[in-house]
Amino acid sequence: MAQSFEFGLDTFGDVTRGPDGNLLPQAQVIRNVVAEAVLADELGVDFFGVGEHHRDDFAVSAPEVVLGAIAARTSRIRLGSAVTVLSSDDPIRVYQRFSTLNALSNGRAEIILGRGSFTESFPLFGHPLSQYDMLFDDKIALFAALIEEQPVTWQGQFRTPLVNQPVYPPFETGKLTTWIGVGGAPESVARAALYGFPLALGIIGGDPRLFIPLVELYRRVCAEIDKPVPAIAVHSPGYVAASDAQAREEFWPDYQRMVARLGAERGWPPMTRADYEREIEAGALYVGAPETVARKIVTNAPPLGACQFHLKYSTGQLPHEKLMRCIELFGREVIPLAREMLASAVTA
Repeated sequence: MAQSFEFGLDTFGDVTRGPDGNLLPQAQVIRNVVAEAVLADELGVDFFGVGEHHRDDFAVSAPEVVLGAIAARTSRIRLGSAVTVLSSDDPIRVYQRFSTLNALSNGRAEIILGRGSFTESFPLFGHPLSQYDMLFDDKIALFAALIEEQPVTWQGQFRTPLVNQPVYPPFETGKLTTWIGVGGAPESVARAALYGFPLALGIIGGDPRLFIPLVELYRRVCAEIDKPVPAIAVHSPGYVAASDAQAREEFWPDYQRMVARLGAERGWPPMTRADYEREIEAGALYVGAPETVARKIVTNAPPLGACQFHLKYSTGQLPHEKLMRCIELFGREVIPLAREMLASAVTA
C-alpha cells in the first residue's frame, strides 16, 4: 500500500474573502484555483479535482475549462472532476470535453461521475427532479458505452437513439479513467461495481468506518459478477496548519458558516463547536498539524480498502493565502509522513 497509495486535493472553487475581508469576484476565485493547482503540481500531489456547482457560493460551473487552464501550466499532476453531475448533462458532450482535456494534458484526465448532492443544475438545464435517478441510470449506461472507444449504437429513455455513431475526438491513451462518486447510497455502490468503475467515497460527516458496509457491498457485487475490485478513493474535507490549535481555530469560523448556510437550506441543525471538535477527533474532518492529518489518513484508509485519499481543502470563505499554505503543508509534510507511516505499517 505504501508504494501505490496516492494523494489528491479537491476544490469546488468556494468563493473566498480577499485581504479586505470582502468576498472576491468569482472570476478571481477561478484564477486562484488555477494557482492552487499549479502549486499542488510543483509539490508532487498526485491528483487535483475540481467540482461543478451552479450557485453563488461556488465559482466553478465548468470544471473542464478550469482544468484545461491548469493542464497548460502543469506537467505531471492528474486532473479530474469532483464531481461531474452527469444526470443534468449530455454524456457525449461530457466525454468530448474530457477527451479534449486529456489531449491538452498529455494523458492526465480523469472523471468522477455523480448524481449530484446539489440539485441546482436540474432546473437550470431543464430537467425535472422527479427524474433524478432515472436520468443518471440512463446516462451512465451511455457513458459506459462511450469509453469503449467504438462507434456507439445505443437507445435510452431521454434522447434519440444512436446508430453506429463515432464520437470525436477519440481518447488518446487507453480509456478514460471513470470513477463513480458516492455519498452513501448502496444503489450507487452496486452500480459502480456492475460497470467496473472505481469508487470514490465522499465522506463528509460522521465516522468513516460507517462506510465499511458499502465497501463490503462493492466487493460482494464484484465477486458475484466475477470482476476484479477496482480502486477505492476517499474524499473528505479538512485543513492543515502549523499546529493542531492553529488549524482548528482558523478553519472553524468559515466551516461553521458554510454548514449553517447549507443547513438552513436542507433542514440540518446548527453545528456547535462541540460537534466540530467531535468531527475532528472521530469523524470526517481532517483538521490539524501535518502529523495529525497524516495519522488520521493512515488510520482510516486501510479499513476502507482505499488506495487514494483526496483532501477537500477549500471550505467556505477561507482566504486564498491560507489555502495555499494548507496545500504547501499537505504536499511537503502530510504526504511524506503518511507514506512513511504506511510503509512502517506494511513492514511491522
